[in-house]
Amino acid sequence: MLGNADTFNSPFSTTSYTNEAIRNQQASTVADALIMDPSVRVTSPIGGILDSFYIRGFPIGEGTSGEVAFDGVYGIAPNFRVFNDYVDRIEVFKGPAAMLSGVSPNGGVGGVINIVPKRADADLSRIGVSYASKGFASTNIDVSRRFGDQREFGLRFNGKLGGGDTAIDGQTDRLHVGSLAFDYQGERYRSWIYAFTQNEHINAPIRPFAIVPGLAVPAAPDGSTNVTQPWEWSRIRESSVLWKNEFDLSDQVTLFGDVGGSQSNVERFFGLPTIFNAAGDLRSTPQYYNLDVDRFTFDGGFRARFETGFVHHALTVQGSHYRDDQYRAFPAGKTYTSNLYAPILQPQQTYTVPGFKPRLSDTTLNGGALADTMSVLNDRLSLTLGVRRQQVLAHNYSTVTGALTTSYDQWATTPMAGLVVKPIDHLTLYANYIEGLSRGDVAPVTARNSGEVLAPYRTKQVETGAKLDFGRIGTTVALFQITKPNGELNAGIYSAGGEQRVRGAEFNVFGELAPGVRATGGVTLFDGTVTQTATVANIGKTPIGVPTTQLNLTGEWDLPRLAGVTLTGTVVYTGRQYVDSANTQVLPAWTRVDLGARYVTSIGGRKNTFRGTVQNVANTNYWAGVASFGTFAQGTPRVYLLSWDIEL
Repeated sequence: MLGNADTFNSPFSTTSYTNEAIRNQQASTVADALIMDPSVRVTSPIGGILDSFYIRGFPIGEGTSGEVAFDGVYGIAPNFRVFNDYVDRIEVFKGPAAMLSGVSPNGGVGGVINIVPKRADADLSRIGVSYASKGFASTNIDVSRRFGDQREFGLRFNGKLGGGDTAIDGQTDRLHVGSLAFDYQGERYRSWIYAFTQNEHINAPIRPFAIVPGLAVPAAPDGSTNVTQPWEWSRIRESSVLWKNEFDLSDQVTLFGDVGGSQSNVERFFGLPTIFNAAGDLRSTPQYYNLDVDRFTFDGGFRARFETGFVHHALTVQGSHYRDDQYRAFPAGKTYTSNLYAPILQPQQTYTVPGFKPRLSDTTLNGGALADTMSVLNDRLSLTLGVRRQQVLAHNYSTVTGALTTSYDQWATTPMAGLVVKPIDHLTLYANYIEGLSRGDVAPVTARNSGEVLAPYRTKQVETGAKLDFGRIGTTVALFQITKPNGELNAGIYSAGGEQRVRGAEFNVFGELAPGVRATGGVTLFDGTVTQTATVANIGKTPIGVPTTQLNLTGEWDLPRLAGVTLTGTVVYTGRQYVDSANTQVLPAWTRVDLGARYVTSIGGRKNTFRGTVQNVANTNYWAGVASFGTFAQGTPRVYLLSWDIEL
């Protein structure tokens, strides 16, 4: 909405992770890379089919949601997992962002993860190979060229092929990823076209666990343990395209417009394991699941710079449209039992592929936004004011007959205000008020107001903080409060009567602490509270999935007497979390340590980079995190990663 902005000029808390940092972590997906961020927790298991996250104590990206933005646009990034092969930078915006990004497709309000794709910024030819225990090998290629009389045209291709056994017992994975980026950089007109596809077939995909109410969560198993049967599987195919354009009407006015879409298909046969006793016994019912998600999006507007007296204005006007259609077939298999610590091999089941895939739902998001950043005193004082008018239109259909069951059509207006003050060089003080927006519920059949459509839920954030830029080192401090309502049944009436509040403090550091010593990470402290609920006993309880402390610190040390050798390490700590709203089911606190090294050298005049990493060096068994609907994922086992890149 506001275009690119320097971190130290923004009234918000943001973090950016470069392609180089991602490759040095040997991070295959966005979820793997965000181990570096203390405000983010991944709530999906390694070896699963999708990635989901908590940001500032609130979930995003659960289910088939498409919550990750691609170059600032929803509806393009994959629904399930984003691979880093086509990613140039990962940006994390922390806090609600309805005015800036519009309502997210699934209503996530904790923040926004934005993928900046690779472009042909310079000529490059890089090939690489990698290995991950217990036998997954892959090869990748990254080729970039600029051409034309003024080098105005650019082309970049990325491809990856991988397959083999993974670190999860009994699991195999086959993966194909390909992307192409074309751009034109003229004197006044600029255009970018991105297209990518990815296909992944996993046998025995690992799943999060559910647990029966009232049962204490048993100790976590070894991270490589897999209760999914070897005959259970998933296959996901996703393709996307985005066309972005900018045209300078003058030196002060720029028009912009984007159009794109994506298609996703997931076909799978597996179940959700539910733990039902203290010994770790569980039951699971495999289900054949075939889902299509078709998405289309466009937006457009203009940015203008002008002055009124001594006040400089940066004005943005934008309109946007997003639509997705989902089709699903979902017949169930037979329930089997197993054990969390000693999985039991079960006879293979068969399944029936339905001949009809009914429409499940469609969602349309329309919006218009206006924002103005006003600055004075050579940008030492700036105020950003903005507002977005958003329509949420949705229909749900019977998966048996295809008939319309519920419909939803609501409008909401979300404001934003952000203040930046730079009293001295290298110091930025900021404050903001911003809202998030998620679709309200439809009252269930058990309510006296059954069928009533609740207005969109407004999540509200107030935040203040400071940012210090010392050149080689940057630090940020933020204090925030986020309140989010939710629907619940009270005295027979379904209404938005529930509310949870998360207060927090974030401290981040990034840069070169001393010659050859670099670090990124920090700590986030949370105070999460259920402030309103019809269940009086739960008032004052901690919301599901919100710990008290999250700490991440990644460091690098260039060995002074061994040129080209760098040692790396990452420490991740998460405080205890609750699985249920009554706070009787607990995931213990956990700590994970990763260690690694890389060696950069020239062989035959070509740059070679060798990397090695051991994730979870101590092979700690832990529960990684809780999803908002009460499932929880086992942690990463000890994993060995090796890679070799050569630039031709």
